[in-house]
Amino acid sequence: MAYFIRKEDCVNCGACDPECPVDCITEQGDVRFIDPDACTSCGACAEVCPTDCIEAD
Repeated sequence: MAYFIRKEDCVNCGACDPECPVDCITEQGDVRFIDPDACTSCGACAEVCPTDCIEAD
């Protein structure tokens, strides 16, 4: 199970980036993207997201 970002709700604030222990979040265009193959499902990114747009898959 990996986390994903609902693109329509992401404001590209970058709060999630420093929280990811495996550095699997990248910026793609005007939103962030979580690499599902690298995500360890720790949930650290979801805890700090101000728009609650990060969910478990």
